[in-house]
Amino acid sequence: MRDQPSTLVTRARTPFHRRPLAWLVTLTLTLFLLVAAQGAWAGVPNKDAVPAYAEEQTMLQVEADSRTPEPGLGSTASGRVHIDRHYLGQYGSTEANVIVQRGGNTWRELRNGPIATFAGMLLVLALLAIFVFYSAVGPARTDAPDSGRRLQRFSQWDRWVHWATAISFLLLAVTGLIILFGKVIMLPWMGHDVFAAVAFVSKYLHNFAGPLFIACSVAMFFTYLRRNYLRKADWQWVKQGGGLVTHKHVPAGFFNAGEKAWFWLGVFFLGLVMSISGLVLNFAVGQTRYVMQVANYLHLLGATFYIVASMGHIYIGTLGTPGAYRAMREGHVDEEWAKAHHQLWYDEVKDGAAAPVSGTVRGPGPSPRGH
Repeated sequence: MRDQPSTLVTRARTPFHRRPLAWLVTLTLTLFLLVAAQGAWAGVPNKDAVPAYAEEQTMLQVEADSRTPEPGLGSTASGRVHIDRHYLGQYGSTEANVIVQRGGNTWRELRNGPIATFAGMLLVLALLAIFVFYSAVGPARTDAPDSGRRLQRFSQWDRWVHWATAISFLLLAVTGLIILFGKVIMLPWMGHDVFAAVAFVSKYLHNFAGPLFIACSVAMFFTYLRRNYLRKADWQWVKQGGGLVTHKHVPAGFFNAGEKAWFWLGVFFLGLVMSISGLVLNFAVGQTRYVMQVANYLHLLGATFYIVASMGHIYIGTLGTPGAYRAMREGHVDEEWAKAHHQLWYDEVKDGAAAPVSGTVRGPGPSPRGH
């Protein structure tokens, strides 16, 4: 008697059975993006809507006919002259009687026109300038090879504060650029639904990362303040251009004049502009439309200059000065690197007037204190 074929069939294991957790996470993220896209797109139900012809003509006629300078923000005459006050609006708000605000159209035209164009051109030119400079001049050089003796340059707290500020800044920069340029650059090839989800996530990441960046910037300011006081030697560094083109080693302290310019003009001044304007936009309770429009102008222009300055800072701290990134990542530098780029600080360490030497990390030879 022949054996009957077995009725048992071994089922093949699907990818879901092999990695159930990965599939569950993927499904959850997919559902989140779908919900986010629907929520974001719900805010603009008529995506193809255009301004009403009558409204547009009315605004243009009022602007053409009015010969009276625009009244102050609190003037009741503003509504009679420029139809931006004394109309039915949301009850309880600062401008509860405003339904048509003349400055809104001006803000839209400036934001999407001259400001966006200026910002885009400046960012592209900055990237191009960095590429040309690196191709023509190249990175900074160290005459002598590494000695193997390491000097402690940044403490763990120094590095934590720096990277927390840097990461929050990069998050704000990327999401901010998406908010400003996304409709022009990303929407055409992403489509409305996908871009709606990206814009939705970008907006909330930007809003929540803003206060974190402010807190990190305050901590960074007080952490690095003492090392960024201006000294007489900084002027010599400025007059020689820091040796960036000639590759001449110009003596500098813990930070050179270029790094101090980044600290005072970037971290302090532009950080202050971005923080104040960002808080006005993020917490709009009690703010008028005019105040928020001016805050948005300052925020856009400040962000443009801040991002451009950060490009230079990132270039100098990575490709432009080999060893600088490792210093901020690990906290210490080679003795020869310190002598080449921060001679005055190295002399202070050697004489015991600055931060102590970390000791010999690798390689033979005495520590700099023994020289």
